[in-house]
Amino acid sequence: MGLDRLKPFSGLFSDSYLFNLLYAKALKGLKKYSLASEYYRKCCEIAPSNQVAWKELVQLQTTIFPETGENVLELFDPVTDELEKLTEALSNFEPVKSTETADPTPLVDQKQPFPDETTIAVPTESLAMLFTKQGAYRKAINVYSLLISLKPQNAEQYRKKIDSLHCLL
Repeated sequence: MGLDRLKPFSGLFSDSYLFNLLYAKALKGLKKYSLASEYYRKCCEIAPSNQVAWKELVQLQTTIFPETGENVLELFDPVTDELEKLTEALSNFEPVKSTETADPTPLVDQKQPFPDETTIAVPTESLAMLFTKQGAYRKAINVYSLLISLKPQNAEQYRKKIDSLHCLL
């Protein structure tokens, strides 16, 4: 009776996961296992990540039904066949083992200061103060000199800091 109610709508909802699932369950209830299997396969194509239809399809394909003597497993299912091939390929898969070719920079090299003449890409007051605290007075003077051209409104303040740093050299 449920199948009779669903049949008139089969053309309207042929791409509906839920419709195909209900239709397959109705066919399974009527012991039309081959047809039910086809509708479960369609559900699996429509929503491959939904496990309900997959479980029903696997159950159908692995069961011999004594009422009809029908073994749905004998039917060819391209989706299941592809999944079996992928599973076999993945079970033999071994990722490429790589080794790190570059050793990390030693700590001694990391602490080496860069030359005083190196151009500072982004000069900031914070960087100049940091250089001053570290005792890198030439680098601090370099940063303050760059800041004079970037922020002329603060030029007098930067010149005073440069003069005080020259006294420390």
